[in-house]
Amino acid sequence: MVVRFYMVDRISSREAVLVDDQGHAFSVPLNHFRRGIAENMVVRVPVEDDAPLDWSSATVDQDETERRAREAQSILERLRERDANA
Repeated sequence: MVVRFYMVDRISSREAVLVDDQGHAFSVPLNHFRRGIAENMVVRVPVEDDAPLDWSSATVDQDETERRAREAQSILERLRERDANA
């Protein structure tokens, strides 16, 4: 079994826009998820072979969400330092 990660980019009244690790964005109806997703969270979805994604099996990966937030913050800090020194 493979696990895929998706970032919740934004949520509307009916759907969530997710971004995969290759940068592809797509919409998934909110009723396909169990509950508890929010913008900027990372969800993990188990995938077996070539079976279609089962969004009801998606779970929030808090550790991965925090890791990616720290990484983004680090990049922003480096960019600010570079701009300040330019």
